[in-house]
Parts: sequence; C-alpha cells; structure tokens
Amino acid sequence: MELFLGNVEEKRHEGVEKYDVIIVGAGPAGLTAGIYAKRSGLTAVILDKKPAGGLASEAPLVENYPGFKSIPGSELANLIEEHAREYVEVREMEGVQDLKIENGAFRVTTEKGEYEGKGVVLATGTTHRVLGIKGEREFYGRGLSYCVTCDGYLFKGGKVAVIGGGNSGAAAALFLKSIGAEPLVIEFMDRYMCEDAYVKKLEEEGIPYLMYRETTEIFGDEKVKGIRIKKRDGSGEETYEVDGVFIYVGLVPQSELARNIGVELTEKGYVKTDVFQRTNVERFYAAGDITGGVAQIVVAAAQGAIAALSAYEDIKLKG
Repeated sequence: MELFLGNVEEKRHEGVEKYDVIIVGAGPAGLTAGIYAKRSGLTAVILDKKPAGGLASEAPLVENYPGFKSIPGSELANLIEEHAREYVEVREMEGVQDLKIENGAFRVTTEKGEYEGKGVVLATGTTHRVLGIKGEREFYGRGLSYCVTCDGYLFKGGKVAVIGGGNSGAAAALFLKSIGAEPLVIEFMDRYMCEDAYVKKLEEEGIPYLMYRETTEIFGDEKVKGIRIKKRDGSGEETYEVDGVFIYVGLVPQSELARNIGVELTEKGYVKTDVFQRTNVERFYAAGDITGGVAQIVVAAAQGAIAALSAYEDIKLKG
C-alpha cells in the first residue's frame, strides 16, 4: 500500500490531511506512540483537546518512573513531550469531534480540520470522576478543584480536605503539606487505600486519614467553607471547616470515540485490547489509561510503544 507522505506544514488547512497513523491523545501513551511510529517510518500526527502531558502532568511528584528517583509530574511530562516533538507534530487544543471509518480508512474531524489515516492509536486516557454531591458543581473553581498541582498553591496556610485516599489522594495531601497547607484525607473505605510507602509518609507528616466516611456536602458562601461527612458505621455525622477541597475519587475512561465505531469496551467503559494493543476493529489501537488495568505512567508509555509497533507491522509490513 502507498504511504501518505509530504510536508506536514504545507498540508495544514489544505483539504484532508493524510497520515499512516493518527494518534488521539498527547499524554505519555500518545507521545510515546508518536516517537515509535515516526522512528518506524510511519507518517503520524498527535491531536489533543488539551495541553500535552495528560494527567501525568498533574502528579505532584513521581517516584516510580525508571531513571528518576523523584520528579514532578509536570516536569516528566514536559520531557516526554519535548522528546516526542523531535519526531512528530503535536497539535494541542485541537479536540477530535468525530471519528468514522470510510472506504477502509479512518476519517477524523476536529474543529480545525479533517484527517485521514490508515490507522488510529487512541490514547485519550481518563478524566476525573465526580462525587455528584451537593455543592460540588456550585463551588468548582471557588475552593473546589480536581488538580492539586494546578490549584494547591492557593491554599498555603489554609485547611484543606482531600476526598479520596488512594495513591493520588495521598500524594495530593503530601504535596499540600509541603507547601504549607493543613490537609486531611477522607476515605470511603474502612482501610488505607494507598500504598504502604504513602501510609508511612502520611503518618510521618501527621496528616489525618479518616476512614469509612462518606462526604455528603460541600458548603460555603462565595467560596468553600467546609464539608459534611457521614460516618459509614452509622455512628453519626461530622462537619469540618476547610478553605479548600480536592477530589480524588477515581477516573472515568474517555472512550466515546471508540464506542462510536464499534470498538469493544469493558463493562466500565475501558477499551479492550490484546497484548499488542490491537482492538477488535482492524488497525485501531488503544494505549494507556484508556485500556484500564494498571494506571501508571511507565505502563502507558510501554503500551504507546507497542501500539505504534503493531501499527507499523499492520500498515507497512502486511500492507
């Protein structure tokens, strides 16, 4: 099969842009897929509705990525992005509005143009899960946030509740403590839900970790003033006055594009793939958090590489 070649900049906004692989999502999975696709000889472009980096850029501190004993998530994401840009164009703030299959090719439509690809790597990842409780929507941006690295500095010297005691919530609490805030963690389950390494650090920093509690309301006036909590053992309710609230209660896969073209999903909405990141739709691959499983930056990067190499095999070798 003939490969789509040509200067990317010349083709911009001149009809349909054609590539071997269109990569949707510019987190670690998508960026790594771009590196491996281009190194394999495939033409490729990366599209993302948000700035590159994905949720990795929101991690206060990454301590389990090989080669870095400790590095801010934003810094690690920037390094991966810089590396990717040496090979492939990364088009930020260009969200995919529609994806369909026409005449054996993938047609991708964004608010800025149209693309045609022989294959697609979906690396759209996940978004923050909401609680759906009273006050959550009303106080978003007014003391309530889902990103501690984005907004944590606003609460230096203040009291802050972190709802969700998994690894992300624990890391958020530790970050808040490090910048001079007074955090407490609210956990729905009756046990620690974060790794032992985080448990130890929370104890060392004297950060309260309140278990078996359900947050029922976020209240305030112009800004957040506090939260109301129900003890799940039935022993009553609690009210805590806080200046801010950060919610870390899980993630939701952004898999609508895959669903729309008949890609098989799990019950929770994650994309089903084989070990080579192939889906049930020919030449449609998925990588990173969108596939479920172990949500780690190193895993996302590995899956991005595998997806790109599978695309190379299917497009360039099999033809």
